[in-house]
This record gives sequence, C-alpha cells and structure tokens, in this order.
Amino acid sequence: MKILAIDSSGLVASVALLEDDTLLAEYTVNYKKTHSQTLLPMLDAIAQMIDLELNSIDAIAISKGPGSFTGLRIGSATAKGLGLALDKPLVEVPTVDALAYNLYDAQGLIVPMMDARRAQVYTGIYRFVNHELTAVKAQCAEAVEDLMEELNCLGEPVILLGDGVQPYLDRIRELLKVPFTVAPAHLNRQRAGAVGALGEKYFSRGMTVTADEHRPEYLRASQAEREQTARGVPVKEIEKNSEKLKPRDYS
Repeated sequence: MKILAIDSSGLVASVALLEDDTLLAEYTVNYKKTHSQTLLPMLDAIAQMIDLELNSIDAIAISKGPGSFTGLRIGSATAKGLGLALDKPLVEVPTVDALAYNLYDAQGLIVPMMDARRAQVYTGIYRFVNHELTAVKAQCAEAVEDLMEELNCLGEPVILLGDGVQPYLDRIRELLKVPFTVAPAHLNRQRAGAVGALGEKYFSRGMTVTADEHRPEYLRASQAEREQTARGVPVKEIEKNSEKLKPRDYS
C-alpha cells in the first residue's frame, strides 16, 4: 500500500509518502509562503528523492479540515487534481484527528488547538484506547474558555498542541486547573506523515471518496461568507463562489 499525504490546513505545508507502514519521505515547511507556492515543489522534491512514479500510489490522503480556508482549498484542489489525473481515490482525514495522532499512545487527554481567530480554536479531545485514537469530543470550533471548562470537568492531565496554544497560553494558565503540558516543537504542528498514517488505516477499511466527491470541511463560514450572508447574498451563490479555485492539470 502506497499513500501520498498532503496537509495545508494551517501555516504549515506538508507532503509525505508512506508505503506499508513505513514513512519513506516527508517534507514540511512552517513559513509564511502561500501553499500554492510550496506544495507542488515539495511534492516534486520528494518524488525525485525517492524515485517516485505518481501512478504507483494507491490513494491520496488529504487533511480535509478544519483550518485555514485558503489553505484547505489549495490542498483540496491539489489532491483533487492528482486524483482526477491519476484516477486514484482520496482518503479524507480530519485535520484535528491527524494532529492528535502525532502523539501516538500518549497517556492522558490529547487536545489539539488550531487558532481559528475571534477567540476560538478548532479543537477536539482525544485519548488512546488499546492503541487506537478515540475521540472523547469530535473536532469542532469552540471558545477557549469553554474548552478549558470542559477539560476541568474531565479532571485528567492534558497534552496541548497546535498553533492555537501559544496565542492563548496566558489564558490557558489562568483557566486550566488540571495538570497540562505542551507538546515539543517536532510534534506540535500538522504533519503529512500523521495524515498518511491515519490515511493508511482508513484506506484499508475502504473509507475513500472520489476526487469529484471530496469537499473540505470548514466547520464554520469564512469571514467573506458571513459578510455576504449579512448582505443577503443567497447561500447557493456563496457556495458557487467558494468553488472557483480549479484543480491543476497533472496529466
């Protein structure tokens, strides 16, 4: 089984190739460049490094959201373009689940926090049970204060990770009453390797979609969509505008 994995859900851009539970290559950049500038050169670089023939992959694992609206659309367009050109299925991996999977078999609660702005984070609450990632609370958009209250009620030690931790760290220290730690730098951000590892599991269970069927999962409306709704723009027109980013031709 050979899985190509892509994550562009946040500031991090990451591409990986996994084969039979082995991570053959991973290219991750956490820098202020648009993903339209970075994803394809990164894919080309790992393909050349490991002599990858794209036709040899079995599926494309894509971080489906939530996250940056622009980043998700670029990643989605890239995955859809590859899927259509290569006639390969896509495996949709929830972004927050993949973040939690960075901390495989960790003890206690794992709580990814992606900065969603407006005093909210994209988050979820997870634990490992018999070596399987289990959601105590599925990924959602939530106010930091509400999340801290939930964690206090659960009363267990917590590991926090993601780009939503640092902006709210003072508030977390003030509100969180259970023991907590923050994951170290090499485990603290999105990684295509984790997307691919979960993607392998989902692919083996038949959890795939076609390139045409794939849609990012935003969890909430973008700022532009909220403004359009406030002006009375019909929902169908907003959805049509959001699909204007076309996949690149990879044939």
